[in-house]
Amino acid sequence: MYDEIKYEVDGPCAVITLNRPDALNALTNNMMEEMKHALAQAEQDVNVIGIILTGEGRGFCAGMDMNALNAHATGGEMNAGVEQKNLDADPGDKSMGDNFTVAFTYILSIRKPIIAAVNGACAGLGMSITLLCDMRFGSENTKFVTAFSQRGLIAEHGQSWLLPRLVGPAKALDLLWSSRKVGADEAKEMGLLDRILPPDELVDSAKSYISELAATSAPTSLMIIKQQVYRHLNMELGEAMQETNNLMAESLEREDFKEGVSSFLEKRPPAFAPIKID
Repeated sequence: MYDEIKYEVDGPCAVITLNRPDALNALTNNMMEEMKHALAQAEQDVNVIGIILTGEGRGFCAGMDMNALNAHATGGEMNAGVEQKNLDADPGDKSMGDNFTVAFTYILSIRKPIIAAVNGACAGLGMSITLLCDMRFGSENTKFVTAFSQRGLIAEHGQSWLLPRLVGPAKALDLLWSSRKVGADEAKEMGLLDRILPPDELVDSAKSYISELAATSAPTSLMIIKQQVYRHLNMELGEAMQETNNLMAESLEREDFKEGVSSFLEKRPPAFAPIKID
């Protein structure tokens, strides 16, 4: 089905791999269409607990394909001469609200955890996509660069909203203004990376993290907690607390709560229900 990504399911993990290694996995419209479709597929799969997004070869994603950008800059069409895919995909929970329906913000509303396994260079739009993932695991080869100012562009695809929340306004402005390269150690120190792992253990470590969630945590709880975190970034404290109280009352009535308590008292692994999306 896919030409520019790879998709596989390994136990509770869906792995989506950007697959244009000769171009450092630079994004095309077709690759973005395939990625969105694969994310929807993983979200719909009741056996998938979490999603891993990574890149083939030595880079994660070099941003938007420069040939397409050059065509646009010189007055042409970015997709000239390329047959465009139009895959039927609509991932994400629309009840999250309008904040999560603009461009790539749908990634924040996907009902399952998403880990970006950033295996190398990560630039421009590729960096935006990693920031929209829930966690970022990197290796010693990881390098981030915003790139926009050096192309005469602005902070796009949510970076002006996401970066200050992750690293603070001053560091965000530094990265966006200078477009300097940030290695793995500095990225972890400032909050861009959550973990640094050996390159050959990167994806497997992300799989292990998701497998641990699958063994111990209720998928519905994972989904609602993710929604709380992102929705509450846009709320006043009182409004967020009121929503939390309502959600807690609902959770106390679910079978998951009964199973969580029973499994603890009986000293056995829990058997939580999967998420089923109509």
